[in-house]
Amino acid sequence: MMTVNEVSKIAGVSIRTLQYYDQIGLLKPAEYTESGYRLYDDTAMERLQQILLFRELEFPLKEIKDIVDNPDFDREKALDQQIELLTLKKEHLENLIAFAREIKTTGGRKMDFSVFDNSKIEEYAKKAKEEWGNTAAYKDFEKKSAGRTKEDEKQLWSDFMQLFAKLGEVKNDSPDSAAAQSIVKEIQNYISEHFYMCDNKILLGLGQAYASGGEFTENIDKAGGAGTGAFAFEAIKAYCK
Repeated sequence: MMTVNEVSKIAGVSIRTLQYYDQIGLLKPAEYTESGYRLYDDTAMERLQQILLFRELEFPLKEIKDIVDNPDFDREKALDQQIELLTLKKEHLENLIAFAREIKTTGGRKMDFSVFDNSKIEEYAKKAKEEWGNTAAYKDFEKKSAGRTKEDEKQLWSDFMQLFAKLGEVKNDSPDSAAAQSIVKEIQNYISEHFYMCDNKILLGLGQAYASGGEFTENIDKAGGAGTGAFAFEAIKAYCK
């Protein structure tokens, strides 16, 4: 765990900014001390990296929150998009530098304004934002989460993790056992009721995330014991067949 001061120094983000991110729900600490100090774990730091990459690309905070909170959020896909956008931005800056140097070297006028055109970057960024914000699952998620308080969200997440705690109790059984399959059905129903309609295709995609080694895996393994995330994926694959 790291304190807010340590995170501020490591990430180059002011303490006030981190406090603001917490207030708007963009970056919540892993926990708070009894004195109310913020503590951040590796999962929170991974999320901060995503936020800062999107900030480098000048995404508004609300849009960043919408993207990273999206139930379809795929870290690898986001990184691919960020790499592409950063590459386009790098090429744009290199063209501007070359243009300025040419003017300095020739000492003359160069009536060419095409080098200032960044429409390619804007178009790609627009497309990326639309991909995250226009999915049916996300629209369903927005509708079902409307009006929920932070306490409501906390309770929903706690109840959801209890299902993985149950799954952890049978993780030494076969993934296609009746007990495991029954719990997978409970997970699917819970997601559909409280978050968004979870068909088998979406469930299978979530199963991959549960075993990917990221934030989902850490939380699931914390609830059901080491290996629960991987077992959940195998049980989901069996269920979706």
